[in-house]
Amino acid sequence: MSEQNKPFVITDRRKFTLDGEARPDADPSPERDEREAAPAPQATTGPVEVPPPAPLQEAEPEAPEAYPGPTEEQIEHVRAAYEATAERLDTAIRAANPGADHPPAMTFEAIVQSFYMTGIVQLGGATPEGQQPQVDIIGARQSIDMLAILAEKTKGNLTASEQKLLESALFELRMGFLEITQALARSAATKQSGVPGAPGVPGKPSIVR
Repeated sequence: MSEQNKPFVITDRRKFTLDGEARPDADPSPERDEREAAPAPQATTGPVEVPPPAPLQEAEPEAPEAYPGPTEEQIEHVRAAYEATAERLDTAIRAANPGADHPPAMTFEAIVQSFYMTGIVQLGGATPEGQQPQVDIIGARQSIDMLAILAEKTKGNLTASEQKLLESALFELRMGFLEITQALARSAATKQSGVPGAPGVPGKPSIVR
């Protein structure tokens, strides 16, 4: 007989009848609960290792947008407007002061002389005779350094007279800076040694910055 034609066999595994009496043909093996109890979790006696939390991902700062700069049209427009305004200003000054000369044109020599005079004043060179020089040593250093940058950026693009003027201005300002810093160092050393009368004497430089 094939497997498909075999009859179904139903086995009654109940141990009691409907009246509650024990069935004589019941299976004597103990009844097992078909529901398998889930295994109880085993208690751990050692320390429980907790994995560390994942590090927070810091948000990358957004790159600042580069300043695009003015366009060629804007540059030309502002230049023309500036020159026209400056010319009107010169005309008004001459009208208010008949016979006044036209303001001299700005040149490279004028730029160097402006830095030079600023440095001299900061080193106390414009102090009236008999008064204590007031020295802005930090400002003097910045003026000298700016003039040195100007010399570096214009190297090979100056005339012989412009180059000589720039080198002379830098030489004199640096020499003045060294003299002032050495005088200040001597004054500080004299003050620490207890020699009276050193500070406040006319002719001795004092730092104002």
